[in-house]
Amino acid sequence: MTEVSARLRDFVFRGLLFESEAEVFRKAGINVGIDIGEAEEALLLEALSPFGVKRRNDALEMARLYAVLHAFENEVRSLIRDTLDEKAKGDWWESEAIPTKVRNLANARQLTAIQDSWLEGAKSDRLEYVDFGDLGTIIIQNWEHFKEVMPGQEWIKQRMNELEKARNFVAHNRMLLPSEFQRIYMYVSDWNKVIGL
Repeated sequence: MTEVSARLRDFVFRGLLFESEAEVFRKAGINVGIDIGEAEEALLLEALSPFGVKRRNDALEMARLYAVLHAFENEVRSLIRDTLDEKAKGDWWESEAIPTKVRNLANARQLTAIQDSWLEGAKSDRLEYVDFGDLGTIIIQNWEHFKEVMPGQEWIKQRMNELEKARNFVAHNRMLLPSEFQRIYMYVSDWNKVIGL
């Protein structure tokens, strides 16, 4: 090994060691090294800098709303998956637990995703291919497994229907009014209280 490569190896190794040790201090609340949050925020602001102030502000507000909807939608999927895994007998995906139309559409979407080999990402969970609105349908179809947690079927229908409309607005990059933001945050907060998050 040449002296230059040995020095480079030592430099890289010391850097990795520093990062490893610094993480212990960061977890304890001590600032060491680069602040990842600040760096990410700076990168986001740089990416948005070509746009006008109003467009940037709208984008940042919608990004926060998208993050909440993303977390909520995937939490609903997890609740369905975990509940049916625990309480439904056998392979619940292939049973009456999932309406035939919903199952067939999700299976077709999964097959398309698998065939699109260039598109990377999670492809194995069929529940990921179910439309947002159909998640409420699955809960209602399996009400005996969810009735202990949920206030009622009408409660589910109303919230999932309204959240689906708002979600579709956000997914298609349409700006919502502040009152809609508040309604979404309220519904998500209600849901989280009901399921104990």
